[in-house]
Amino acid sequence: MLLTGAEIIAEVLIEQGATTIFGYPGGAVLNIYDALYEYRDKIRHIMTAHEEGASHAADGYARSTGKTGVVLATSGPGATNLVTGIATAYMDSVPLVALTGNVGTSLIGRDSFQEVYIAGITMPITKHNFVVRDVTQLADVLRDAFRIAQTGRCGPVLVDIPKDVTAAKTEFEPLGPVVIPQPALPAADDIRRAANDINQAARPIIYFGGGVVSSGAEVVLADLIHTANIPACHTIMGTGVIGDSDPLNLGMVGMHGCFTTNKAIDESDLVIAIGTRFSDRVALNTTAFAKHAKIIHIDIDPSEISKNVIAHASLIGDVGAILAAMLPMIAPAEHTEWRERITKWQTEDYVPEDSSEVLRPHQIVSTIARLAGEDAIIATDVGQHQMWAAQYCERTQPRSFLTSGGLGTMGFGYGAAIGAKIANPDRRVVHITGDGSFHMNLNEACTVVSYDLPIITVIVNNTVLGMVRQWQTVFYGGRYSSTSPERKTDFAKVAEGFGLSGVCVRTPAEFEKAFTQALADNKPIWIECLIDKDEKVLPMIPAGGTVRDMITK
Repeated sequence: MLLTGAEIIAEVLIEQGATTIFGYPGGAVLNIYDALYEYRDKIRHIMTAHEEGASHAADGYARSTGKTGVVLATSGPGATNLVTGIATAYMDSVPLVALTGNVGTSLIGRDSFQEVYIAGITMPITKHNFVVRDVTQLADVLRDAFRIAQTGRCGPVLVDIPKDVTAAKTEFEPLGPVVIPQPALPAADDIRRAANDINQAARPIIYFGGGVVSSGAEVVLADLIHTANIPACHTIMGTGVIGDSDPLNLGMVGMHGCFTTNKAIDESDLVIAIGTRFSDRVALNTTAFAKHAKIIHIDIDPSEISKNVIAHASLIGDVGAILAAMLPMIAPAEHTEWRERITKWQTEDYVPEDSSEVLRPHQIVSTIARLAGEDAIIATDVGQHQMWAAQYCERTQPRSFLTSGGLGTMGFGYGAAIGAKIANPDRRVVHITGDGSFHMNLNEACTVVSYDLPIITVIVNNTVLGMVRQWQTVFYGGRYSSTSPERKTDFAKVAEGFGLSGVCVRTPAEFEKAFTQALADNKPIWIECLIDKDEKVLPMIPAGGTVRDMITK
């Protein structure tokens, strides 16, 4: 059938199972928006306040579902406003297709109005990007974009489309969803050798990350952990894969991980690293990390092997398939002595003190976890509140804790929460943010109101840029340069101005009452929680340090 480029875009989105896209209209994409009007019964468009918010929403949609998120922006500033969202998805391996309009092909290279070379700008932060100059290539390019975004280590793909290409016509032949090639398993002997190493280890520990979530490998990972009684720890991206109540779950590792977790890594004789990349927030000192241990690295991306920490053995491929192949070779074990040592270390773990008089951050997050329930999705921004949320959110399901782990994007949370709520209308979505992060994205309140999304936003307000200030306290002698912005924002009044409700609380009892009421009302709301500006995220290992440098007060 003869279709315009804009109609082909809509047809391919439907063909690839994309029923929702996030975006913001503009001159270069008007043909696409005109086509979306015709296809509005099949493709839902969510218009955000800002293109960056749209990119984070598409990201949150993808993280919470495992599907590929789609975002659409116009040329020039519309396209460049996507850059932070694309980079965020790239760093956390999130499948995303970003569609950008551009000026007509005859205007490219002439400094035309709202012209920008977005393909060049995004080259370092995408798995691949395309510029479509010929409408006859458009359908296949879009299909390639979906295939690449989901193949191997997932990530964002950008497709830049000049306006005249969206108006031109060509024959279109519908096809089915792209087939995602499955990576081959490593050689059986390599898997057997890794299994033998695990069976012979006296002090093994499993260290896993977001690759387990991407692979959907949580069940087989749990089987491996429990078959061999191996203690396990995770990065922030692995939050929710194993419940906190599991005695073999040692919790988060790294800069703000537990003492026990970091001590167990330090004393282990075998680290089985699964779907993780030894980031500088975990392997803070790469030469001292797990210095007594042999390291087996299992990952889908061969470029990660020995990039940061030298692996003694590696298995490349889908981590779920590899673990499934390995599991029959794993001998049941007890590791009694090793686990007793770990249990003893757990008595030395940092435990924050509760208060009934003032709000403590851990009490805020624990109350959210308890009242919202295990099925709730928590999305965060970046800073101290992000770490408190990771430490105390008690998620028990993968894809239920959405955070910017790699890029550390302040302003990520509200957009991600919107995407998660659009994708999961029957689940609770709670957005935890800090006053610093929230000032970067609170404009998305208008999106929440427009689409009547009952997202509960909890603003942990310490009136300062808490994480940077904490570093200034510890490493700069209390020289608080530009971390006390002296803002006078009345969040409750701002919320009212946007058309939602807001409340400010100062004690644990007030917060529990407000959060309980928010759950009952099931409407969009902001709950501002006033905390002391000197609250710290603890424990903490300084950058470049080891567990012996851990700070606990």
